[in-house]
Amino acid sequence: MSGPTDTRRIGVYLAHPRPGSFNHALFEAVVDELRGRGCEVLAHDLCAEGFPPALTAEETGTVAATAGTDDAQLALHRAEVATLDALVLVHPNWWGMPPAVLTGWVQRVLVPGVAYKLGTADGEPAGLLRAGRALVLNTSDTPEERERDEFGDPLERIWAACVLPYVGVTDVRRIVFRTVTDSADAVRAQWLRQARQQAAALIG
Repeated sequence: MSGPTDTRRIGVYLAHPRPGSFNHALFEAVVDELRGRGCEVLAHDLCAEGFPPALTAEETGTVAATAGTDDAQLALHRAEVATLDALVLVHPNWWGMPPAVLTGWVQRVLVPGVAYKLGTADGEPAGLLRAGRALVLNTSDTPEERERDEFGDPLERIWAACVLPYVGVTDVRRIVFRTVTDSADAVRAQWLRQARQQAAALIG
């Protein structure tokens, strides 16, 4: 692969439990593209790593979340996300939501003192992440028109309105590949090229 190198630090997170899925192919393509462009890529297959999604009682509340954790895996994720220049999230659309492992990652990692702080003069949270950009790659078996007109594209609301701006990510890019189940190999190959292009544009 050719192209300018970049030393940015980018976290790429996959949330899909089945090895060999198209989500895994997207994840691998993005990681390869970014590393080929000289980025420091922190690649996490959350299911393969066994990331525990359930928020514990001890972690609830602002004070508890800010106080840190004895969980080494959780501490690593919190420390890493604070140092990123950009994020890439790869996951399917399941019931209009991200898979549980990614929802849990958000709730356990993007906590006060790490990803945002409360108590600003206007009552709004102040994002703490230095990552100004994020790329969300979704797969779906719902046609675009139905997703938009019937359901209101809930994943767009989750990432571009509810989560990422809250923690300081102002440039949110999202692509949905659909419909995956009945897609031909040639179409999937084109989607992988598109994912690589979008990953490259993230650091441009």
